Amino acid sequence: MSGLEVASVYIAVNILILIWLAFRVVSHRRQGKVSLGDGGSEDLARAIRAHGNATKYIPIMLIGLLALAFIQVPNWVIHALGIAFTFGRLIHPMGMTSGPIQLRQLGILLSWTSLVILSLVLLYHVFT
Repeated sequence: MSGLEVASVYIAVNILILIWLAFRVVSHRRQGKVSLGDGGSEDLARAIRAHGNATKYIPIMLIGLLALAFIQVPNWVIHALGIAFTFGRLIHPMGMTSGPIQLRQLGILLSWTSLVILSLVLLYHVFT
């Protein structure tokens, strides 16, 4: 598998995560008959925030994974960062909506750590 193919796996999975989160927002909107805002529904507000949070972090990580593939870092690096980030993106909304707060905390920790390591790997490869 090429680096681009490896990155493509995580791109596809994270796109599906975004669609899943958007679907959850739409479901809550339909249940509460709310077209704009959260209509005072805490569940809808949490679903909106979970989706919004993902839209902040997922695109930049996916751009970073593509950059790693383009500069031809070893595939295991792309896999490690992709797995950690994607797992974090999966558990973060669970902790925001129905699960224990620790899932939210671990999710964002995995997301941030993956982004920081990705940034450092990119900088290392540029300057060495």
